[in-house]
Amino acid sequence: MSDARRWTAVVLAAGQGTRMHSALPKVAHPLAGQPIVRHVIDAARAASVDDVVVVVGPGAQSDGVRAAAGDDVRFAVQPRPLGTGDAVRCARDASAGAGCLLILNGDVPLVLAETLRRLMAALDGDRTDIALLTADVPVESYGVLELDHERVTAIIETKESVEGIDRREVRPINAGQYAVRASWLWPRLEAITPAPNGEVYLTALAAIARDEGRPAFAVRAAEPAEVRGINDRIQLAEAEAAMRDRVRRAHMLGGVTIADPASTFIDATVRIAPDSVLLPDTHLLGATTVGGGCTVGPGSYVRDAVIGDRCLVRYSMIEESTLEAGVEIGPYSHVRPGSRIGAGVHIGNYAEIKASRLGPGTKMGHFSYIGDADVGADVNIGAGTITANYDGERKHATVIGDGAFIGSDSMLVAPVRIGRSARTGAGSVVTRDVPDGMQAVGAPARLRAIAGSGDVPGEQEGAPAD
Repeated sequence: MSDARRWTAVVLAAGQGTRMHSALPKVAHPLAGQPIVRHVIDAARAASVDDVVVVVGPGAQSDGVRAAAGDDVRFAVQPRPLGTGDAVRCARDASAGAGCLLILNGDVPLVLAETLRRLMAALDGDRTDIALLTADVPVESYGVLELDHERVTAIIETKESVEGIDRREVRPINAGQYAVRASWLWPRLEAITPAPNGEVYLTALAAIARDEGRPAFAVRAAEPAEVRGINDRIQLAEAEAAMRDRVRRAHMLGGVTIADPASTFIDATVRIAPDSVLLPDTHLLGATTVGGGCTVGPGSYVRDAVIGDRCLVRYSMIEESTLEAGVEIGPYSHVRPGSRIGAGVHIGNYAEIKASRLGPGTKMGHFSYIGDADVGADVNIGAGTITANYDGERKHATVIGDGAFIGSDSMLVAPVRIGRSARTGAGSVVTRDVPDGMQAVGAPARLRAIAGSGDVPGEQEGAPAD
């Protein structure tokens, strides 16, 4: 038994998308950092639907669509491509219990949640059983609406040549997105006469509603771009530009300074706190979050990373890593996946960190590589330092204690531990552990006491550290 207040979004995503000329399903192509169909699903979720059903094609061809849609939806299968009406009919069982349906095209990703809420609200009261989305745009190949005070009297299909229709003319079109009462929809879908090619089209519902004396209600989109579908790579690029412009505007209105919007790329999934500044040629991608008071750029690339408050990232790349508050990086440095950079760390130019932790206050000025390492607080890493973490078969760890001083051009051959407040001399090759408070000097390095600290416990001064 259906609940009149329950909404299910039915997203039509079974189309082949042949004009994309791609092995990837059309709705799985990325748009501003996530699949086309995911934008549609997110808009429906933001409009407060209770459930989402995605209609896919049969067999292996639907795998890419299922992966793109995500784990928070259910699926219905359309065995054969028999039109939009048939696709919705295939979702009937998956939509059981819904009092109303929000029917959306999986390749129309720019629709706004607020617009969908207005479309759903058109069913409030008793004025109609079906509402459809429209906008005034060039006709092209869309169906054209005949309206009488926002009541739909006819939909004129223009896929084929239609006398009197100028495809360049701006007119209200049928966007293919509907809000409809389930109790009204299901029997009328069964009554639609198939076209000569066997397909069943949802557009027939407007004529049915008109003939019953309760015409469909047209709801206008807030932006014309909301109704534009994607059929080829040109339209994908146009949608990408529109989506990224929308994302940038939202961040700027939320308190983020973007010095040159045209050269700044921000995925729809990125979150940025107020009072941060993005400088030209900057990319923020994936599940990235940026704290308040940061400066990112110019020329920086950040993907799936967490950047804390008051960080500075100049001409550098951060991937799948976390920067705590007050970190400074760059220019021309690279933080590779799996790294955590502690508060107040300074990383200068031409440095690389991979799968490592740098403790608070550590300084890594320039021309160094730290990989598979756990570096303590307030460590100085001199220019040219390398953790030799790979022996040709396995990766090994380096541990550097708090307050250690790593001299320029040191090579730390893992596995190795440098103790608290220990030191390495410039050019040292360290192959064995250096105890707390001791110094390793030379190639191969030998242990000796730091001046004023006494002899090496258990060893003679000058004993080899290799």
